[in-house]
Amino acid sequence: MKNDKMKNQYRVNEQIRVREVRIVGDNGSTVVPTRDALNMAREQGVDLVEISPNANPPVCRLIDYSKFLYQQKKRAKEMKAKQVKVEVKEIRFGPQTDEHDYQFKLKHAREFLQEGNKVRAYVFFRGRSILFKEQGEVLLLRFANDLEDYGKVESMPSLEGKKMFLYLAPKKAGEKKKSQQARDREAAAADQKEPAAQPSKPEVDAEAPANGGLFANAKISAEALKKLTETGDE
Repeated sequence: MKNDKMKNQYRVNEQIRVREVRIVGDNGSTVVPTRDALNMAREQGVDLVEISPNANPPVCRLIDYSKFLYQQKKRAKEMKAKQVKVEVKEIRFGPQTDEHDYQFKLKHAREFLQEGNKVRAYVFFRGRSILFKEQGEVLLLRFANDLEDYGKVESMPSLEGKKMFLYLAPKKAGEKKKSQQARDREAAAADQKEPAAQPSKPEVDAEAPANGGLFANAKISAEALKKLTETGDE
């Protein structure tokens, strides 16, 4: 069926019923009566193939029609092979995901992005766990930060019903340049090497779980949110 469809895309020889056609080839083009073009095709042992019917006059070539169809089919197959099929892979979290589960899912998300797929990560809030939606947002922002070398943020965490979503797209080849956050970490590490005053005790989020879980010391500032968005635009 596919071959028949391709054959019907072009008019050949006696199927071409216009008064004159433009013959194109390696030596340029010329307008001749269709009858003369058919005689030229017979003399050369090839076909008169109409390749541009909407031109005035229609454009034709003197070629082997079977070989022409084969080349067209081969070209279409190559174009299809070059098209990268992008899939959206889902990663699901709970609002109080433990560290081991987080690292396991982070590894899979990294592999998905390296394969050229998009990642849709979400936190599912069951029942009263919706009260911990801030913890879910912190989790997704950490997730995006840990994948900054492999994916860029398409949209920041947003709550839809009982789910909070984050969308990541793979970075293109050669796009893995240092993000603003990576540069900030390097600058902070350099500052720590210099003599400095005794750092103050880090503030602990009052709403964090008392069990010392994943979000015990998580603190995301407005500036960090802005930097994550800028990283996604790079």
